[in-house]
Amino acid sequence: MMALDLAGISKSFGGRPVLQDVDLAVPAGSIYGFVGENGAGKTTTMKIILGLLPPDTGNVQVLSETVTPGITPTNRHIGYLSDVPSFYGYMRAQEYLKLCGEITGLTAAEIATRSKEVLEQVGLTNITKKIGSYSRGMKQRLGLAQALLNQPALLICDEPTSALDPLGRRAFLDIFASLRGKTTVLFSTHILNDVEAICDHVAILHEGQIQMAGSLADIKSTHGKYNYQLRFAETSTLHTCQRYLTAAGIDSSISQEGQLLQIPTLAPETDGQRLLTLLAQHQLVPRRFELVAPSLEQIFLKVVGSHA
Repeated sequence: MMALDLAGISKSFGGRPVLQDVDLAVPAGSIYGFVGENGAGKTTTMKIILGLLPPDTGNVQVLSETVTPGITPTNRHIGYLSDVPSFYGYMRAQEYLKLCGEITGLTAAEIATRSKEVLEQVGLTNITKKIGSYSRGMKQRLGLAQALLNQPALLICDEPTSALDPLGRRAFLDIFASLRGKTTVLFSTHILNDVEAICDHVAILHEGQIQMAGSLADIKSTHGKYNYQLRFAETSTLHTCQRYLTAAGIDSSISQEGQLLQIPTLAPETDGQRLLTLLAQHQLVPRRFELVAPSLEQIFLKVVGSHA
């Protein structure tokens, strides 16, 4: 089942296309990375999903219900965290969550129970000071608590970790990972390491179009390249290795960075055996011999570069 389905979504502002025929299917229970550089159209997509913007063409379904712009019953299934959440600074966290719960139709008992649970979940238990004195990271945590308050089937997060320090980012990613299989998470970001850390699916948005989408494992295996990395202590030894590689006919795509050789491979086991045999035959001992898996950054830069 798809928690979210976008079909043929296009949107222009002032004659300038921002989204062009976007199709996106998000499986229920997945953590889905929605990746793109700043200005790629991610936030516009989020607003269309939430019914805050009408698309020029196409339609959106949340849990098989069609989203109607301006009339948003589908939002009862959704929790939303913006990149910069806003609050009433004179309130305290419990007061703010009580207000949010009342707006979404929770009972007083549900509000009390869920407020305690989500504040504990995001690490804001026993914080009694007013929200106006919160740090940026604390406000982001409270925004996430609000988004989780009504136990949404779909959690949409727009650049949730972009302004957090490394510890704050790690805490957020741990929370998202804990939701896997229970709540579908659409995680919009340009921080590729965060996507690799927790997402099982990813879509790459560039110039308003989905350039690539699918499971992260499939995208890496289909579009990424494994590389053997060999680092030598001496430049002369590195050059010697390059000569032997040339003689063996496996140097066509080798790149050099300082004293590091990178050797692309489509057959890691076979090529690894050849490399080890060649090194042993010529008594070459690298300080580093490592098979490096393809990264999302490598694939993203390839996609963006090919459409530049």
